[in-house]
Amino acid sequence: MLFYPNALAELSRLRLDAGLRGRCKAVNKALGRLEVDPKHPGLHTHKLNGETCPHGDSVWQAYAENDRPSAYRIKFCYPPKVPDEINVIDIVQHD
Repeated sequence: MLFYPNALAELSRLRLDAGLRGRCKAVNKALGRLEVDPKHPGLHTHKLNGETCPHGDSVWQAYAENDRPSAYRIKFCYPPKVPDEINVIDIVQHD
């Protein structure tokens, strides 16, 4: 799993902020599931329409949290030359 700078920055922020400990745990759990099985039903993985990754391919989204205000989502893609690898583009709060 490769992390883009935006994703690393948000992950670091979550890890350093004691008030976000529960959210950090949820994101870490989702990242673990994503690495093992991107189609895990708890991730609710789906393709994002209208967004493309730096490689020009589709961007996918996985849920780290659900049914919570500003729930965290993980945006990722599959690099064309290494289709089994996941590139985490960003870790964001859902609007």
